[in-house]
Amino acid sequence: MLRQPIYDRRAKSRQALVLLLCLGLTAYFAYHTLKGRHGLEARDRLAERESALQFEIQSLEAVRAKLERDVALLRPDLPDPDFVEEIAREVLGFAHPRDRVVLESAPSG
Repeated sequence: MLRQPIYDRRAKSRQALVLLLCLGLTAYFAYHTLKGRHGLEARDRLAERESALQFEIQSLEAVRAKLERDVALLRPDLPDPDFVEEIAREVLGFAHPRDRVVLESAPSG
C-alpha cells in the first residue's frame, strides 16, 4: 500500500484555505455592494431623496415666480393700483370708504 506524500496533503489544505479566503472575500464584497455605505440600497435612497427634492425645487420656483411678479407690480415709479388695493385689503385689513362692513357679534351663550 502506497502512502500519499506529505506535500500533497499540504497542497490540499492550502487549496482549501485559499478557497475559504476567496469565499469570505466574495461574501464581504457582496454584502457591502448591497448594504454598504455606497451600496445599492444607499443609491436607491439617494434617488428617492433626489425626486423629493426636485419636487420641492419646482414648488419653490413657482413661489419665487409669483413673488417676482408681485414685486414687479409694486415698482416704485408706477405701482399697479389694483394690486396695491388687493394688498391693502388682504394683508392690512383696510376697506374702501364706499364698502359696507358688516360686523357680527359673537353669539352669547
